Amino acid sequence: MKCPFCNSTDNGVVDSRETDDARAIRRRRHCASCTRRFTTYERIEEQPLVVIKKDGTRAPFDRQRLKGGLARACEKRPVPLDTIEAIVSDIEKRAWELGERELSSRWFGEAAMEALKAVDEIAYVRFASVYRSFKDADDFARELEALRRKDAVTEPVA
Repeated sequence: MKCPFCNSTDNGVVDSRETDDARAIRRRRHCASCTRRFTTYERIEEQPLVVIKKDGTRAPFDRQRLKGGLARACEKRPVPLDTIEAIVSDIEKRAWELGERELSSRWFGEAAMEALKAVDEIAYVRFASVYRSFKDADDFARELEALRRKDAVTEPVA
């Protein structure tokens, strides 16, 4: 590390501590050549997640956009905003855990639908109707029938 005052590399760390948001380490350094002190910050170099859209274009992952889509699907439904935030955080975490910098919009859409299906089936169908571009009532009917078949298989008959 070069001293910003004299350009000497002969310096040492006097004090280290995390920043308030814990996303960097603040280091106070002392230059042995000019005896001045200066501060450096050490941060993780984050590579943004990139979404590959259906048309092949790429865009940075935008958690607010995903959250907005989920919130629209959950409008007037008994789904708390905390649940929507948790879904977005889980999807983002899973995306990072895959270790891929670029993921298809399909991956994000399917992950969102999977989460909504477990939370609220109406919100799931709303999201699916936009994500899968339903053309008519028959598309809705097919999706609802698939939900019914799933429920019939997973729920025991009393």
